[in-house]
Amino acid sequence: MNETTQRKNRLVPYETIVAASEGDIEAIGAVLDHYTGYITTLSTRVLFDEYGNPHACVDEDLRRRIEAKLVAKLLLFNAS
Repeated sequence: MNETTQRKNRLVPYETIVAASEGDIEAIGAVLDHYTGYITTLSTRVLFDEYGNPHACVDEDLRRRIEAKLVAKLLLFNAS
């Protein structure tokens, strides 16, 4: 199995999720780091310049909203 496949299949450890649900800042950061690529993909928009050329860019407002929603759901998670 190559490194890319291992990275794609890697899960956030259960202990990290439990710590994040209890408000541990480092654990929340680890979960956000794990999902950074996915969140960036979801918040990428294609914009067109005055000549009609497409440019992909990250909508920072949308990215922050997705991250905030993830943190909110983490804090509501009941591990027991």
